[in-house]
Amino acid sequence: MILVSCDAWERLVGSRPLFILAEKLMSSNSIEEQIQMIAARIAEEKNLELVHTEVAGTKRNSTVRIFIDKEGGVTIEDCSDFSRKIEAVLDADDLIPTAYLLEVSSPGLERGLYSLKDFVKYTGSLAKVKTNQPINGQKNFRGRIVSIKGEEIIFSDKTNGEVSFPYNAVAKANLEIDLEEELRGSEKRKTESGK
Repeated sequence: MILVSCDAWERLVGSRPLFILAEKLMSSNSIEEQIQMIAARIAEEKNLELVHTEVAGTKRNSTVRIFIDKEGGVTIEDCSDFSRKIEAVLDADDLIPTAYLLEVSSPGLERGLYSLKDFVKYTGSLAKVKTNQPINGQKNFRGRIVSIKGEEIIFSDKTNGEVSFPYNAVAKANLEIDLEEELRGSEKRKTESGK
């Protein structure tokens, strides 16, 4: 048996080796990236949409948050089942070496928009968007997502009217509840159930 250090291997081959130990892939991926890959696989197995993953807190006191969704919304059972499945994988792989808190939930009514795909999916919806640089002197926008053209988001802002900005300028975005639409829907349901 010949043992070669990682540094020597890198000098010989030109890249660091990947080791597979007990079916655990050891690579340069961050813990958050690895959690996202595991969560995506489990979500696909369970016919769920993986909305977002994040690891917050410190190394000694981490919180792993996973947001899942499905057509018609997720149930408590969906979240509980997903939580048990991913916790088993994370613990078996010892991915997080210290105690951690795992939170699995729906993204909520005012869900975050984490990708350009989310903006496309929610075109026509009310949203709040914060950009990382001013667009026409403004960084905070509230209004409706009008359309997406390539990487450009067309947005109808309540203050300045229609504006456009590239997706990579978005620092944070989330949907807003359309109270008027919710009230109309509630009145319609009352009318239909009263007939």
